[in-house]
Amino acid sequence: MSENFTLALPDEAATLAFGASLAQALKPGINIYLHGDLGAGKTTLVRGLLRELGHVGKVKSPTYTLVEPYTVSRLNLYHFDLYRFIDPEEWDVAGFRDYFNPESLCLVEWPEKAQELLPAPDIDIRLQPEGQGRRVIAHANTDSGKQCLVKLTSVT
Repeated sequence: MSENFTLALPDEAATLAFGASLAQALKPGINIYLHGDLGAGKTTLVRGLLRELGHVGKVKSPTYTLVEPYTVSRLNLYHFDLYRFIDPEEWDVAGFRDYFNPESLCLVEWPEKAQELLPAPDIDIRLQPEGQGRRVIAHANTDSGKQCLVKLTSVT
């Protein structure tokens, strides 16, 4: 089984398409952590994933709300953006820990901001600038993550 996956994404359309392919490989209970600088394409990837799952509304980065919940394809998906996360007490008060469960899918931008509070990721995805586009590097950390990456390689 492949534990790593690397792909060049020459433009925004390719990032959206990668998100759509990733959506086809996912199942409930998966936690994906998205890494990359500001503007690297993390939210664009999530937008492509959500569109593939049937979401037709706006997809925005939850920078100020910290989490944006979606119910798509009978799936509870939580899109976290922890860039402005400061107070660990807020994590418990808001009940964020409960979002990470076997029935939901959690996508977390800037996971390093709350690393000690988060469960281990099934998949780490890093977006790095490359030419006019970016390179995506995915690494599976669990058997469930490996299964998703194997499935992903069959749909891309």
